[in-house]
Amino acid sequence: MADNNVSYNGIYKKYVPVLSPIEPTEKSVWFIFNNRQLLTEICDGNLCRLPVISDPSEIGLNTLRKLYLGTYDKYNCYCAEVDNTTSLPDNMTFDDLRSVYGKLDEDVFWLATRAVQIVDWDRTFQYCSCCGTKTETKSDERAKVCPKCGFLSFPRISPAIIVAVIRDGKILLAHNRNFPSKRYSVIAGFVEPGETLEEAVQREIMEETGILVKNIRYFGSQPWPFPNSLMLGFTAEYAGGEIKVDNVEITHADWFDSRNLPDIPARLSISRKLIDWFAENY
Repeated sequence: MADNNVSYNGIYKKYVPVLSPIEPTEKSVWFIFNNRQLLTEICDGNLCRLPVISDPSEIGLNTLRKLYLGTYDKYNCYCAEVDNTTSLPDNMTFDDLRSVYGKLDEDVFWLATRAVQIVDWDRTFQYCSCCGTKTETKSDERAKVCPKCGFLSFPRISPAIIVAVIRDGKILLAHNRNFPSKRYSVIAGFVEPGETLEEAVQREIMEETGILVKNIRYFGSQPWPFPNSLMLGFTAEYAGGEIKVDNVEITHADWFDSRNLPDIPARLSISRKLIDWFAENY
C-alpha cells in the first residue's frame, strides 16, 4: 500500500511534475535561459529569486521556446529560452547556473537544473535522428516522436561515476587539465556501453591513475546539468598499483590526508560531498 505521508527531499518537496501543456494565463514561476544562463531577479543581500510573471513578453523578452514543467508551491511553472537581442529590466540579470547556487532556495536551484536540461533537449531534438523529419512533442510523456517513422527521443541523461579512493587514511585526488591551476578532486568518468557501474569505477581509476580498487560501495547520486550528467558517487579502497596518470585528462594525482587537503571543489558538487565524507571519517 502506498504511504501518503512520505516526505520528499530535493526538487519534489514543493514541485509536482505535469506533462500536459498549459498556456500561461496567470502569474507563474519562470525558469528563463539565455545561452544556458538563468534569469533571476536581484534581491537584497546575496539572494535572488525567479521572476513570477504571466509570460516573458511581459518584461520584454522574445521567447524561442517555452515548456510547461508542472507546479511549484502551487504556482504553475515553466521553462523557456529567449534570444540574444533581449534587454532586461534593471532589477534582473542572467547568471551562470553554478553562480546562483546558495542564492536561490536549494530546491529551486535543483529544479532549475532540470529546467535547463529540458530546454536543451527541446532545442536539440527538433528533428528525428533516424529520418530527419521534424519531431512532435508527446503529450503523455517527456519525449519527442517522429510522425513519419515513430522513433522516440527522450531527454538525454549521461550516467557518470565519481569515486573517493581511500588508502591508509588518505584520499586519492587528481588535477584535471580543465581545472583551475591548483584545484584537485576525486576521480570521475562516464559509464560506457555494456559495463556495470562497478566496472566503470575500476576502469576509470585504472585508466586515469593506474590504481586498482576493491570494496566498491555506493555513496549517493546527484544530477549535474553541465550539460546532462547523472553523477553516481562511490567509495572504494586501494587494492594495488602505483600512481601513473594518463596525461590526457589527469596531469597529476596524489594521496592526501584530511589535514593537508589542496584546493577542492565547492560544496555544490557531489565531489565535495565525497571529500567532506572522507574528512569527517578519517
